[in-house]
Amino acid sequence: MHLRDLTGFLNELKNNNNRAWFVMNRPRYDILRAEFLNMVTQLIAAIGEFDPEVRLCNPKKALFRINRDVRFSTNKDPYKIIFSAAIVPKDLRRPSEGGGPCYYMQIDGQGVLHFGGGEYMPPAYRLRAIRNQIVNDADGFSKILQQKKIQHLYGDLQPEQKLIRVPKGYDATSIHAEYLKFKSFFVWTETPLDLNAPEKLVPDLADAFKVILPLILWLRQVPTPCVDDQ
Repeated sequence: MHLRDLTGFLNELKNNNNRAWFVMNRPRYDILRAEFLNMVTQLIAAIGEFDPEVRLCNPKKALFRINRDVRFSTNKDPYKIIFSAAIVPKDLRRPSEGGGPCYYMQIDGQGVLHFGGGEYMPPAYRLRAIRNQIVNDADGFSKILQQKKIQHLYGDLQPEQKLIRVPKGYDATSIHAEYLKFKSFFVWTETPLDLNAPEKLVPDLADAFKVILPLILWLRQVPTPCVDDQ
């Protein structure tokens, strides 16, 4: 994968975020997307060595579209300025649609690699199930948080959004009361891309994702009712 070409394209897109420029540079985008798809395909295989559940993940479905949904946004730029992917077991929906935990990575035009995993902004029924599991399996949840490798590489869970108070129906004195306020259960970090060694990207990411396997497995075990039962 030509990381310099990718970061160069994304950096130019950031400064020319309009349809005319994108159409003119569409051939570049198509080549870079094909290379990115190939990289994600290799990454799925590498993760599958320690997490067989994702071996049949469709790499095309793992990739996020570059087009932005601007309907409810004040930012009307039509294109994202990152390449990104979320890897989940076969046939699961997008993580934000209740598809469960995922491995996530993105590359931006500044040559920064963002990566992590867990459950990002799940829908209400799934969020409630996770909170219930935190209460019912407090010891198991504590063990995940205390994983030294997770703490060293990622730190603590990093919520996208957080309630001011513990949600109604939960004990505010609970050992994990602070986490019950979270709306995401995700760890992530970032590091500069090694543009001179693109062959290291897949194995390095696989090693980093293996660190959060305990969190992924714990979240998968959360019993969740069917959406139709809500």
